[in-house]
Amino acid sequence: MKNIKIVMLTACIALMLSLMFFSSCSNDDSSGGSGAAPVIESVIRTGYDENKVIFPIDPVTIGIPKNYYIIHGKGLLSTQKVYFNDYDTYFRPTYVTDTDIVIMIDGNTPYADSSNKIKLVTKNGTVLYDFIIAPPLPIINWFNAMNGAEGDQITIMGNYFIAPIVTLAKTETLPEVPVTIVSSTMNEIVIKIPENANYRSISVTNASGTATSASAIGSSIYDDKFYAAYSQGGWGIDNVNLVNTTASEVAQGAKAIKYDISAWSGLQLDFSAGIPVPAGAVGLRFQMKASTPGAIGMIINQGNWPSPVPFSLNGKYAEYVVKWADLGLAAAPASITSIVFFNNATASTQYVDDIGFKF
Repeated sequence: MKNIKIVMLTACIALMLSLMFFSSCSNDDSSGGSGAAPVIESVIRTGYDENKVIFPIDPVTIGIPKNYYIIHGKGLLSTQKVYFNDYDTYFRPTYVTDTDIVIMIDGNTPYADSSNKIKLVTKNGTVLYDFIIAPPLPIINWFNAMNGAEGDQITIMGNYFIAPIVTLAKTETLPEVPVTIVSSTMNEIVIKIPENANYRSISVTNASGTATSASAIGSSIYDDKFYAAYSQGGWGIDNVNLVNTTASEVAQGAKAIKYDISAWSGLQLDFSAGIPVPAGAVGLRFQMKASTPGAIGMIINQGNWPSPVPFSLNGKYAEYVVKWADLGLAAAPASITSIVFFNNATASTQYVDDIGFKF
């Protein structure tokens, strides 16, 4: 709550400073108050960036929904309506002077196949102003297959992929690398994997900014299939389906693991040859849910039976991360030879997907 209050206070201060600045700097503070037709001269973004630095007071031609902007001009005091792409947008009358309107672009403002105009209606007339609404930030839900090799095509699923640019994400030691796009729609991008992509995340950029995948290429242990020789065992389990294709029971891709499990039982996955742990991995990740909320524990390499790492499951998939320190390890193990999902006192149907290494 403290952080939320700080953000709200910071935003209010930024808005009021911007409003006072433009009001005081106007060349004609009285030109519109007596009945002059409205004029829009510029639009400026207001507030702070991710580094808490106030945005420069420079005109912009593209607006990002859910951000504040100052419409600067003349004859604005009697404003009755403001439209972005013909979408009626709320504004606070207390944030209006004759030269400036501080307004937040609504998150529901259309951004495709639209007028690309601000329409401002006052008692003394209407004015149109060229202004583009950018789409929301990209959202990456998942990509598949995660362990593709150089030249393979993989599919990124998400939203707001408008004129996307795809790269291997920048790391602390490596620059971003352009990625070839084979095809794209609003919700899906097909790319071709470049060379040296293993253990690199994927970034998608649109006009509003960049999103980076939570997982990395080549980091998967199970992603529609196991990427290593395995055997499945355990106790108190039934109806095991390692390639369940029911869409509502899959976290990403097309398949997931599904099984019925009794109280105080476990699903065990053994990897006879061992799966080498890549350099830089901080632990393991997986997505999981259960038909009945309950608690589980995770064990790897048969090494932490006395204290399995605990998690709480519910009816929705969530990503869980087990770091090496959580397992009582001072450093990463050389390989993964087994994973056990140990169920506590509640019998349920459980679903596991997207098992891999976390970087």
